[in-house]
Amino acid sequence: MVGLTGCTASAETTPSGTPTPTATGTATTSPSGTPTATPTTAGPRPTITRPTIQVQLNPDRVTAGQTSTVWILANCPLPSGGPAHTGTATSRAFVSGATLNPVPAGSSSPAPTGAANGSPWVRGSAEVGGTVRRGSYTVNVKCDGTNDMGTATLRVVAGEALPTNVPTKAPRAGGGGTYAQDVSDESSIPLGPAGVLIALALAGGIAFAVKRRNRA
Repeated sequence: MVGLTGCTASAETTPSGTPTPTATGTATTSPSGTPTATPTTAGPRPTITRPTIQVQLNPDRVTAGQTSTVWILANCPLPSGGPAHTGTATSRAFVSGATLNPVPAGSSSPAPTGAANGSPWVRGSAEVGGTVRRGSYTVNVKCDGTNDMGTATLRVVAGEALPTNVPTKAPRAGGGGTYAQDVSDESSIPLGPAGVLIALALAGGIAFAVKRRNRA
C-alpha cells in the first residue's frame, strides 16, 4: 500500500520550471526524421512614389552664341514642419544653379500658365552663356522642403540667317543712257532732272562770268 501511494503522489505532482518558447514558422522534416522549424522572413516594405511637379521655362528657347536669361517656375508644394518653401534648378546650359523663391501674390510676369495642382509656385532666373552649343538641355528642379522633383527642356537654337535676296545696289530708274546707270558705275555728272538743273546753272554762271569779263 505504501508503494502504491508513493507512485500515485508522484504521478499527480505538477512539474515546475521555465516554459520553453515555441518557434513560429513552417515545420519541415529533416532526412533523419526530426522535425525542424523554418522561421518566416518579412517581405520588403512598399515604396511610395511622389508625383512629378510641374516645371515651366520662360522662355523655353534661346539663341546660341548669345547670353540669355531664363526664368524657371516650379509648382512646389508647401512643406510642413518649418522648412522654407524654396527650390533649386540646375542644368548643363546654366552658368550656375538658380534658387527658386515663392512667387508673391499679384506678381507680374513671368507668371506660370496652366493648371497648378493646388500648390503655390516658386521661381528664379538663370543665365545661359553664349558658349553653349545648340541642342536640348534638361532643367532639373528639386523642392527643398519636400524633395519633390520635376524637369523641363530648354532648347538652344541657331540664330536666324539674313535673307539672301537683299539687293546690294540701288535699283535702276526708267529711261536710257547714263540716267539708267547703277550707283556704283563711274560717271562724271548724272544727267537726271537734278543733273540737268545743275548743268544749266553751271553754264549760266560761266556765261555771266565771261560776259562780265568782256565788259571790263
